[in-house]
Amino acid sequence: MSSSQKVILVTGGTGLVGRAIKEIVDAEKKPNEKWIFLGSADGDLSIKDDTVRIFDTYKPTHVIHLAAMVGGLFHNMAHNLDFFRTNCLINDNVLHGAFETNVEKVVSCLSTCIFPDKTKYPIDETMIHNGPPHDSNFGYSYAKRMIDVANRGYHQQYNKKYIAVIPCNIFGPHDNFNLENSHVIPGLIHKIYMAKVEGAKEFSVLGTGKPLRQFIYSLDFAKLIIWVLRNYDDVEPIILSVDEKDEVTIARVAALIAQALEFNGTLKFDINAADGQIKKTASNAKLRRLMKEKFEFTPLEKAIRETVKWFETNYPAVRR
Repeated sequence: MSSSQKVILVTGGTGLVGRAIKEIVDAEKKPNEKWIFLGSADGDLSIKDDTVRIFDTYKPTHVIHLAAMVGGLFHNMAHNLDFFRTNCLINDNVLHGAFETNVEKVVSCLSTCIFPDKTKYPIDETMIHNGPPHDSNFGYSYAKRMIDVANRGYHQQYNKKYIAVIPCNIFGPHDNFNLENSHVIPGLIHKIYMAKVEGAKEFSVLGTGKPLRQFIYSLDFAKLIIWVLRNYDDVEPIILSVDEKDEVTIARVAALIAQALEFNGTLKFDINAADGQIKKTASNAKLRRLMKEKFEFTPLEKAIRETVKWFETNYPAVRR
């Protein structure tokens, strides 16, 4: 390995975002970058000894930290303590492992759910710690917030370039389509697909369908997080999200998925089920200001069609 070559370790590298990053970098074939994508089979990052072994084995110069215990709204609501403890362990092990092996730069992935529940909109990077997150997933949210706290600490004491990106809701091929604990788009894709296969005349969406969300296609997010790795060195977090105008209701998302799956039944809404946070509109003004070229996001309808096509092509081998 030449002294100028970057060795980039991607934790959670076999999941949704890791697979998307791999697709992008494999197409680029940059000779000065060696990418290593690790999954849970390579070690348990909540265990310090496993994390130390991984860093000693691969000797990365850069890390993209995606690994986390994740799940959908209802799984979070039932297991807030588990989400808090496991994610705090993972994040501390990865960041301190990077510090102890003199990794040059770490880019960690947060979530818009870390922002205060009661706030003004749109939310931006300065507002992360301005109040409690929504109570439905406080364990995951606080654990993710602590990455920002740790990043600031490593920068203050050791001048380290540990950075956090904050995406809106990510979806795409290789997502987790588990019927019990997936996020909204993959969960709805799988459930509506099953309703179609079973010949159902209607499908019930949990909640009112009124909450608003911004969704980013995994391949778009992959391009942006690679840009951050190569170009953004500020310890202050940066939001990687579609524009505010692209925010849509859950009802609209369900309709687009039903259309892509050619499900001709009726969509109903279970108003007795929890909605979670009603909105969490994020501003990508900082990203737009810093990127020299205007980034074109994949339209939601197209991204959903491509994800549905991938799901149908790969079913039943999809992650579920």
